[in-house]
Amino acid sequence: MYAIVDIAGQQFKVEKERRIFVHRLSANEGDTVEFEKVLLVDNNGAVSIGAPLLAGAKVTAKVLAHVKGDKVIVFKKKRRKTYRKKNGHRQFFTQIQIETIQG
Repeated sequence: MYAIVDIAGQQFKVEKERRIFVHRLSANEGDTVEFEKVLLVDNNGAVSIGAPLLAGAKVTAKVLAHVKGDKVIVFKKKRRKTYRKKNGHRQFFTQIQIETIQG
């Protein structure tokens, strides 16, 4: 059984007991969060598709940790102009574990 869920503006394919990284959520570690923007549910071949969302379907997950992603280096350069800009960025993520899929 799996579902496609909209979490923080991104779509994720989730299964029970699966751990995923999503953009930083405002929940504390150990909290249970519910996602009600479910787009699709597949229950052993019986597919339910929302238009655009499924009514009454929800996914619950447990917040495991708040982490920072790998550093991404942004480097801009224009040749022969002595123009160089170097910038770095680390994205904040929340690791969640899917507990139940209802739909």
